[in-house]
Amino acid sequence: MEPEILRMKELVSELNEAAKVYYQGQDEIMSNYEYDKLYDELVKLEEKTGVVMSASPTIHVGYETISELPKEAHIAPMLSLDKTKEVAVLVDWLGEQKGLLSLKLDGLSVILTYENGRLSKALTRGNGEVGEVITNNARTFVNIPERISFDGRLVVRGEALIRYSDFEVLNNQTTEISEKYKNPRNLCSGSVRQLNNQVTAERRVHFYIYNVITTDYENDFHTKKEGLDWLAGLGFDIVPYKEVDNDVLALAVDKFSEEVTTCDLPSDGLVLTYDDVEYSRSLGRTAKFPKDSIAFKWQDELADTTLREIEWSASRTGLINPVAIFDPVELEGTTVSRASVHNISILKELKLGIGDTISVYKANMIIPQIYENKTKKNNCEIPEKCPVCGEKTELVSENGSVVLMCRNPDCYAKKIKALSHFVSRDALSIDGLSETTLEKLVNEKVIHSLTDIFYLENYKEIFVEMEGFGEKSYQNLLDAIETAKDVPAAKVIYSLGIKGIGLSTAKLILNTYPVSLSELKNLTVEQLCVIEGIGEVLARSFIDFFAEEKNQKLIQELEGILRIQYPQVSEEQPLKGKIFVITGSLTQFANRQECKEKIESLGGKVAGSVSAKTSYLVNNDITSSSSKNKKAKELSIPIITEEELIALISS
Repeated sequence: MEPEILRMKELVSELNEAAKVYYQGQDEIMSNYEYDKLYDELVKLEEKTGVVMSASPTIHVGYETISELPKEAHIAPMLSLDKTKEVAVLVDWLGEQKGLLSLKLDGLSVILTYENGRLSKALTRGNGEVGEVITNNARTFVNIPERISFDGRLVVRGEALIRYSDFEVLNNQTTEISEKYKNPRNLCSGSVRQLNNQVTAERRVHFYIYNVITTDYENDFHTKKEGLDWLAGLGFDIVPYKEVDNDVLALAVDKFSEEVTTCDLPSDGLVLTYDDVEYSRSLGRTAKFPKDSIAFKWQDELADTTLREIEWSASRTGLINPVAIFDPVELEGTTVSRASVHNISILKELKLGIGDTISVYKANMIIPQIYENKTKKNNCEIPEKCPVCGEKTELVSENGSVVLMCRNPDCYAKKIKALSHFVSRDALSIDGLSETTLEKLVNEKVIHSLTDIFYLENYKEIFVEMEGFGEKSYQNLLDAIETAKDVPAAKVIYSLGIKGIGLSTAKLILNTYPVSLSELKNLTVEQLCVIEGIGEVLARSFIDFFAEEKNQKLIQELEGILRIQYPQVSEEQPLKGKIFVITGSLTQFANRQECKEKIESLGGKVAGSVSAKTSYLVNNDITSSSSKNKKAKELSIPIITEEELIALISS
């Protein structure tokens, strides 16, 4: 990859990290001078190379919600690959040709089209003939260029995926087992096909190219490697590959097999393709497979064991999930003795029974799964009562699968999980109350409800005798509880555990309807649905929660205990309908976030980049030669100082 492209990617990462810290109100990691210096360096490199990455701070991809994903036919069928699990088959297949052996990435196939140097279309593979148009979502992929230095038409195929490191971060944001994502591929598929591309952006989807479908210069590439190297020079990330022939192919497979265990990219095998473009084209295809490529699937390490128990795991939302407990076996270097069965539908499909001989493996060498039930005794009983509270269970059809639910609102498992969620980082953020500690306090009958947490000063004797606690740690806990009482209203809403309502959604609701928590019960589904990013399902979940009398009582209690901070929104909306972009150093406001919040409180909106829709660019240095100033002048958009902004607000 060209040094300029590598430097651009470094700058994009550094600048975005600095902006993230800045806007979260944390200590700045670089001065405004340093930021502007790096920003200007990035602008110059973008101008020099003609490449602009989608995550570059010099552009801003607007978030948009659509009603459905339109469908469109591919210019050529997107075929699957023939497969083998035998290295000898690969060797025979390659023959005397030279090839490229690459990781078979485990995500979602996406086809990107660039025209006149800009991303113009993105399609999913779909059924191979017709895909879904996800152009808006693709523009939020972390590592693709929004603009390239090639003015012709370019169509490429690659894999959209979520890296293991990002997958782990997303899963760690919830302590609820039933709400954790099963694997990166499923999460990526749902993320790429969102109707609201803000969700896609939050999931940090990456894209790796493995094939040039068509380009105006396609005859200039004699080998596929030349094409991939050319694409890397345009700013694209390429799927990891090795050049091979028959002498080194087996060694290359072994090397990939070692590397994949520590690779951050989800992979379920390898792909071998002929390097010679003309030779590949001459082979044609079958009805199902192209003849120039073949997939190699990892030989899953299977182990037979005996199923001893189905454990039923209750959650905060009432889901009761079956977990298979079996005799310990060694898989991929670790001992495994349990695997999630996920739901009742899968339990019945496998016909599981106590004492069955089952084959287990690690999906993608990581997640324990049941591969096969060899004896199918089919004698597992679905509990009619919740294993935690003893109340009657209920079978419910949800998203095409049958799940087991506990409807008892006072279920012990729900209580522990709800308490744990209530004190978690994005909620009340109370250090010192782990799930284990909460279980002890519930068992000691110290805590019965969420608000009991704020009266723990009455139980010093219990705490100082509790393992892991002493007088100092007890006092630290009381201090943390007192500090937590100063809390933004959005965090309080999130802490309540309303199904589907995350912290960002809570902020959207409060910014649109700046009322007290107890007044939120007066909102309607229709009112919530006008908020960008909120559909009927989320709106109904929110409304149903606030309609319950016990929840109204809880909110009233919290309003009496907490010092809730509400968004400052003026009744007057002098900036309604106006769109602002803020750049440069500020002197009247503490930082850009404060300036942004002030504009939004008066009905205005703040965007990240200048466009034809921008009303004003706020910049104290009107003579600056920055890219935003240049753009504003090109579009005849007024550039105003802070003082002029304040005057505009006051007028």
